[in-house]
Amino acid sequence: MTRLINTAFAYMILGLVSGVFYREYTKLTDTLTTESPLSTVHTHLLALGMLMFLVVAALDGLLTLRGRRSFEIFYWTYNVGLIWTVAMMVVRGLFTLNGHDPATTSAAIPGMAGLGHVILTIALVFLFIALRAGAKERAAATQTASTSHDPKAV
Repeated sequence: MTRLINTAFAYMILGLVSGVFYREYTKLTDTLTTESPLSTVHTHLLALGMLMFLVVAALDGLLTLRGRRSFEIFYWTYNVGLIWTVAMMVVRGLFTLNGHDPATTSAAIPGMAGLGHVILTIALVFLFIALRAGAKERAAATQTASTSHDPKAV
């Protein structure tokens, strides 16, 4: 669980730093009013990074997700997918703020961002596999505990 909380903390730091970077970069380049994907990087890092891993830490405490192969696959795949997606947002945002729209000049950046979303989707599937296994084990343990304490069950 400590690893999950540390991961959430790292995403919080990245989210805050990216917000400061966006604000200072747009002031420096006089592009405060320009719409850019860079403006939402900090919220993506805070919501999909920090908040997600705090929720997963709570679920881990409830369902004991750690130690499951599906959970390990989720953890690493989700981190790769989120960093990949955010990196593409930063690249596209910087291009946009510098007067270039990568969506009209090249399909590579939107395609790479789409691949990041696919990786995130795969990670979420593995999270739900781990959640279902954890819930099933918890239900079985609860059922066993309740029947072993029930005097009528003997």
